[in-house]
Formats: sequence, C-alpha cells, structure tokens
Amino acid sequence: MGEDGTAVKATRRRGAALEAAVLQAAAEELAEVGYPGLTMDRVAARAGTSKNVIYRRWPNRTALSIAAWRSMLPSTPGDVPDTGSLRDDALAMLRRTNDRMAAPFGAVLRGLLAGMQDDPDRLHEIREQLGRVGVGPWLTILARAVTRGEADPAALTPRVATVAVDLLRNEYGLNGMTTAEDGLLIEIVDEIYLPLVRPRG
Repeated sequence: MGEDGTAVKATRRRGAALEAAVLQAAAEELAEVGYPGLTMDRVAARAGTSKNVIYRRWPNRTALSIAAWRSMLPSTPGDVPDTGSLRDDALAMLRRTNDRMAAPFGAVLRGLLAGMQDDPDRLHEIREQLGRVGVGPWLTILARAVTRGEADPAALTPRVATVAVDLLRNEYGLNGMTTAEDGLLIEIVDEIYLPLVRPRG
C-alpha cells in the first residue's frame, strides 16, 4: 500500500523481479503488523500484484512468511573479525548479531517464532535455518584461537562455537527484549563463552 493507505497500482513484472517485489512486500508487512496480521491481500497490494499471482508461488501465508524471512538473511556472512584475541572477536560477532536482532530482521524473526508456536515443524525449520547461518564465522574465530593457544581443540565444534550467539538469541526469544545492552554481551563472553572454550588444565 502507498503511504496514504491506497493500493499500489499493479505493474507488470515477471520471474525474479516479481518474486523479489513480493518477498520485500511480505517482509515489510511482517515488520509492521507481525505474522498474525499478515494477509495475502495486504502483501499483494503492497507489491502491486494480485493475490492469485502470490498463491501460484506460495501456497499459504506461512510459506510466504518464511520465504520473506529467508530473503532477509545475509547472502554472505560478512567479514570475519580478526583482532588477534578470541574475546574481542567474539564480542565483535555478538555486537553484529545484536545489531541485526534489533533491526527489522529481528522483529520479523521474533514475530514468526511467536506466531508459529502451534506449528512445530515450521518452528524447527526456522531454527535449523537460523542455526546454519553464521556457523562458519564462529568456527573460524575459534579455530584461530585454537592455533594461538586460547582455546581447546576439543571445543572446535559447531555447537560449542555458537554457544555465545545462541545465548543471545535466547535472550531475545525468551525475554522479549528488542535490543541487548553491551554489558550483557560482555557477560556472555567473559562468564560463559571463554570459560567453556579455554584449554583444559
């Protein structure tokens, strides 16, 4: 919809251009009204297309919502911090995640997780996808720390490498926060992450 609430005039688009427009419209709707308020009619109006066109690609609003969220995921993990210190690398990674969780991406994710509590398969799908995103950079900084003697080689697993970011996401998901104070990030790194990965003995 336009800023005055009127429907946007449909434009002829096909293929990737049309799909991108629909996914962007769905993402904007999710950020504004959340998953419970999302309708195919509103997405179609915002994208300047018809509801039937959307249904030909996504069978329901759940499938469309998840596709829209996926379209917001970074296509590349971005530069991996390399400060020479595991603590500083981990804090840089957490701060990056915190910035994303405080942005529309985070609002959309929280809305999906809250709105799909009665659909465990979809919730699992979202969490699996989220778990795969960003594992590589965390393994990279942890592998560098192992080489420097800051971390135990046994800690170099996806589950251990991502403990810090998983704890931060849990704070958002369980406590309903919209942004985390930097002190919380420091606490996660200093009191949980570093003791967990340090060399034994």
